[in-house]
Amino acid sequence: MEEWLDISLKEWVLLGTLAVIFLVQFYWYARYMCAPARKVRRKASADEASGEKPGVSVILCAHNESYNLSQYLQALLTQDYPEYEVIVVDDSSEDDTRTVIESYQVHDPRLRRTFVPIGARVRSTKKLALTLAAKAAKYDYLLMTEADCVPESQHWISAMMSGYKEGKDIVLGFSPYFEEKGHLNRLMRYEALFNGLHYLGAAICGHPYTGTGQNMAFRKSLFFESGGFGHMMNKHNTAVVVARESYTWSRTKKTMKEWRQQRRNNRIALRVLFYLLGIALIAWYQVSIVSLAVVALFLFRWWLQTAVLNISARRMGLKRFSMWSILWFDVTLPVATLWMMVISTRTRKNIVNY
Repeated sequence: MEEWLDISLKEWVLLGTLAVIFLVQFYWYARYMCAPARKVRRKASADEASGEKPGVSVILCAHNESYNLSQYLQALLTQDYPEYEVIVVDDSSEDDTRTVIESYQVHDPRLRRTFVPIGARVRSTKKLALTLAAKAAKYDYLLMTEADCVPESQHWISAMMSGYKEGKDIVLGFSPYFEEKGHLNRLMRYEALFNGLHYLGAAICGHPYTGTGQNMAFRKSLFFESGGFGHMMNKHNTAVVVARESYTWSRTKKTMKEWRQQRRNNRIALRVLFYLLGIALIAWYQVSIVSLAVVALFLFRWWLQTAVLNISARRMGLKRFSMWSILWFDVTLPVATLWMMVISTRTRKNIVNY
């Protein structure tokens, strides 16, 4: 018994480091990642938008998206909102994207098209596409989505516009994936929920750092004043809407290659460090008070993740995950992310970020 309690200074330092990492993650989960679920309790519906409903320019970029446009464009053109337009930026498409857009334009003059020429010599054609759309927009309120996204309802624009209160210039929304069969679908739905709670929670708590082009609104004047997307967000000008009517949904990718090309930045450093340090301590000290302490921290963290993610999923109207799925995804996602970072570094010149 005395040997179990005899902990050296080195062991205290290693355990203390692991405990600090755990406490940082605990604080992030308790304060930030719980925030969207707390906001759902007092969520604003589409009916709570201000009486004044200014014009909105809905923007989506399309690179070889003829199929998705034929499936989802109609949902954007039937929104229950008094004054808006839809601008599709044909980003160097080589399929029937232009034909699909023009077929809808015949019946709805609110639909407009601009384009990035094939072979445009710029570092990011998507950034150029967004800039062209912003310049072409008739209205100061811009609402971004993507060609493979479909709004939750006809009140999507109204719900997102309800976030423009108290001088806000940016509104962040949530974009989950449809539930389908397959492991990759479950993995991507988990990642979308985790990342959504991450950036939405940070914004709710006054520390916005990113949004998603699948569902985000901002003022055109702010876009050009900040020189594009650089440093647009701060705690004073950013709002979050988590009402169900504000969601945009999309289908998950079918292959790992497509998923790798689509993925956004994912903060993984603390998760990787927690697992690596914890595994090293258990392997080195085996059956001891040190390894028992590591296991206790791991189990409590696992319970915390499960509670936060599933309570948030339930309140946001999403399917929950089993404890084993959460553990598996929490371990494999950092590994997959590191692998994709290596692959992307090697093939960056050949990847189109869509």
